[in-house]
Amino acid sequence: MIKLTKSLNTWQSKGFAEDFTRDFKQEVADLDHKCLPLQQGLSLSSYVSDDKISALINKTEENHSHIIVSAGIFYSGIIAGCSCSDDPTPLDTQNEYCELLFSINKSTAETSVCLITE
Repeated sequence: MIKLTKSLNTWQSKGFAEDFTRDFKQEVADLDHKCLPLQQGLSLSSYVSDDKISALINKTEENHSHIIVSAGIFYSGIIAGCSCSDDPTPLDTQNEYCELLFSINKSTAETSVCLITE
């Protein structure tokens, strides 16, 4: 389970929306890719690359127990060859985008993440 503690603290301090946006984007960018359902969001490539990711907040809302953030995630995928010893295809990256829903528990900062599908 991931924790977005800095984002939660900024939200609860009733700071400016820009402060929450900055902290949320930084915490998401610092997450290990394996914590997010990026592989399921691929549309143009085969595997998620280790390149940095960035987030764009689309919508935020709050209920009595959670802060809900809908965010667009920009990342890279790898188009891999067949992995044969004589495969001339170099590894190539492709820009990817998916939307994720982050649910931040207001008591613990524990955050669940799921892929938003159309």
